Amino acid sequence: MTASDHHRTFPDTPPQDDRPGATPQGRRPAPMLPGAHAGAGETPSPGDRPDPGRATPPHGRTRVLIADDQPVVLRGFAAVLRAQPDLTVVGTASDGAQAVRLARETHPDVALLDIRMPEMDGIEAARRILATEATRVIMITTFDLDDYVYDALSAGASGFLLKDVRANDLAEAVRTVARGDALLAPKITRRLVAEFARQRRPVPAGSPLTPREAEVLRLIARGLSNAEIAADLVVTEHTVKTHVARLLAKLGLRDRTQAVIHAYETGLVVPHI
Repeated sequence: MTASDHHRTFPDTPPQDDRPGATPQGRRPAPMLPGAHAGAGETPSPGDRPDPGRATPPHGRTRVLIADDQPVVLRGFAAVLRAQPDLTVVGTASDGAQAVRLARETHPDVALLDIRMPEMDGIEAARRILATEATRVIMITTFDLDDYVYDALSAGASGFLLKDVRANDLAEAVRTVARGDALLAPKITRRLVAEFARQRRPVPAGSPLTPREAEVLRLIARGLSNAEIAADLVVTEHTVKTHVARLLAKLGLRDRTQAVIHAYETGLVVPHI
């Protein structure tokens, strides 16, 4: 994203403090709902894993953290997301270490992390954030064939965006990931699938999935939406959503992106590429 792109694409918004490390003035971070291992009203301890079945933010607006060491990108992304009525930027950071600290303070629903940052890169920041927060991570990269994309998805990221993404696509990407859907650009999906298949690991004995859940997972891995899966299996979309939630919980996966990775790594689906 160039400076000219910033002025052409991003709408004007009220003045905000875009200094890295800043959080919106006058806003107190909303508490995160407890994860699967915490009781009602309790805060998950660092050892607790977030609930992989969480779909939409319970507090209404999706809370977003942005981390990028390029000021133009940081300000541009923040301006776009602040202009959305259903999104709120809870903090910005210029390096990975700062992003981890802010994530623990603000509990974002979605974190946008640049892959290459000083102090701590985005992949390590993603690992640390995902270890303690029920946050979904989108990696930001310059090139669609970035060598780090595979590592980022393996670390638990839900997808990635290019820095020249259009304003509307940026906002929709945040909403998509917040819902728990996959965010994989078609241009590199084939390469990623091939890599995950190459890294295949054996399926543990005694799969916890029912035959129907395994079939739903195969269809997810092939890129079908819930509606398409419902039509293919001749069931209701609600039934498909139930199967998806259950298989994610059984496998300890965060979202559909991780489900796709699991399917190819375990050989449940063989890529045709």
